[in-house]
Amino acid sequence: MEWQEISGSFVLIPKSPIAVIHFIGGAFIGSIPNFTYRWLLEALAKKGYAVIATPFVITLDHLAISHDLLNRFENILKSIKNNIYAGIINLPVYGIGHSMGCKLHLLIGSFSTVERAGNIFISFNNYPIKQAIPFFEQLNFHDIFDLEFTPSPNKTQDIIQKNYIVRHNLLIKLTQDNIDETISLMKILHRKYPNLVALQTLSGNHLTPLGQEVSFKSGNIFTPIDVIQQWFQNKLSNDLYDLKNEILQWLNPGQII
Repeated sequence: MEWQEISGSFVLIPKSPIAVIHFIGGAFIGSIPNFTYRWLLEALAKKGYAVIATPFVITLDHLAISHDLLNRFENILKSIKNNIYAGIINLPVYGIGHSMGCKLHLLIGSFSTVERAGNIFISFNNYPIKQAIPFFEQLNFHDIFDLEFTPSPNKTQDIIQKNYIVRHNLLIKLTQDNIDETISLMKILHRKYPNLVALQTLSGNHLTPLGQEVSFKSGNIFTPIDVIQQWFQNKLSNDLYDLKNEILQWLNPGQII
């Protein structure tokens, strides 16, 4: 099973897929998801999930980005049906987003009639531009150009409340993530679909989904530094494994992980 590039997106198809995942990563890091999120996405594919990861170039117009990502995803799905695996068109589709990718999935689910079996939101973030872009306030762009994302954070919340149509959702909050806004999203979705939205809090930080499997090798002499390094690496690996297992458990509660 190897990554394929189709129409500028990255696709991983297991031998007999049981569902399709549309993955959208965070700003900047989401431009090469087959590299930055490689371990997590390949772990999901090993359990039978076809992964279509659509990268994007960050702009201020998040609504335009979401439209483009949905169009590309649907075109890729049709291409896979015609050229690789005909049965994929009938499989359930789940969206998974990380950070800004959550917002983009929320916009997709609000401005289209897209059919999703469910969405998973990891470390949702909906910051205004002055907080989202490092050093933005020091550059004084806001005073000169009055720049903001489209839709703005407040408008995004209104859109979700009024228009978001995907009923089944899993929200994952990571305990050491200091830019996470999952709780605010949980409040909105819980009002819309009170019995269909789950919140799970896991150990980790904003970069946990980008982790890679770690194999520890010590020297001939096991020193205190080796002990600390091994503990740190094991902690990173455990957070990543827990995240992967939580996703798989929600996607298919009866699946052996």
